[in-house]
Amino acid sequence: MTMSVPRQVDSPDEPQPTEDRRHRNRRRALTLLIIVLLIGVPAGYLVISANQSRDSGKDKEAKYSATGLTTGWPARVQRHIYKVTIPVPSYKVAYYETNNWKTSRLYVQFETVPGGLDGYLRTMGLDRNDLKRDDITISARDQKITSWKFTGEGPWYGVVDKRENPAPTHDIVVNLADPQKPFVYVVARTVP
Repeated sequence: MTMSVPRQVDSPDEPQPTEDRRHRNRRRALTLLIIVLLIGVPAGYLVISANQSRDSGKDKEAKYSATGLTTGWPARVQRHIYKVTIPVPSYKVAYYETNNWKTSRLYVQFETVPGGLDGYLRTMGLDRNDLKRDDITISARDQKITSWKFTGEGPWYGVVDKRENPAPTHDIVVNLADPQKPFVYVVARTVP
């Protein structure tokens, strides 16, 4: 029976086999690639992430620093919280939201078609018979915040859909100057 002897480590004094040029270049390229991947990729990710974060902050700042109506539809969450449905089709849609410790309000305006107005009123359990002529239900304070003026060509109709807290109450004004394009103004307010 022969015993195998473990291989002995070469002595540091003995000359090492020389590395050929091709092998050395491949090893250096692989080392460079690993360094780039370990440092470059995370650094690039951080730069991209920082830019996205900065852009997001600018968007939010613009949204929350708005001091009047913003063209476009309110977010689905806002429409759900304030129980404001906007009929389809609707045009010239704009909104503005205010919040404080006492009351939160969502101001919405839109132009729709006669069937859209009827559908909108139905979602609140109302119909056109509930609208009162020349009854401007939106307060002067709310008109000032949104720059709404209910003094132009009419007729103007209004109704208040009062609900128990925390359900929102809706102050609604409708301009029927063009019966085929009713223009609706809504202030939905809720006490948190």
